[in-house]
Amino acid sequence: MATPPQLTPEQRTAALAKAAEARAARAEIKQRLKMGSITLQDALASEDKNMAKLKVVSLLESLPGVGKVKARKLMEELEISDNRRVQGLGSKQRQALLDALSG
Repeated sequence: MATPPQLTPEQRTAALAKAAEARAARAEIKQRLKMGSITLQDALASEDKNMAKLKVVSLLESLPGVGKVKARKLMEELEISDNRRVQGLGSKQRQALLDALSG
């Protein structure tokens, strides 16, 4: 296993702050999905880097009416890996998700 780079205390603090900011942004995205202020289609079409880094399973679980079981079952049916992030979805996978969750 590779050793992490040696960081100065300032670099470490900056990296921790950046990571916390990214986590907060992803939490806000999930909350907006849960409240219905953005749709799955909007989320998948977004070019936001925080949206791109969000795991697909977290995205699905954030949708109203979709829980852990339904999200994982859907991902299994569509042959999407559990650790896939939104940026890693292909166009056919995106369309399959939209088709499965529409209506």
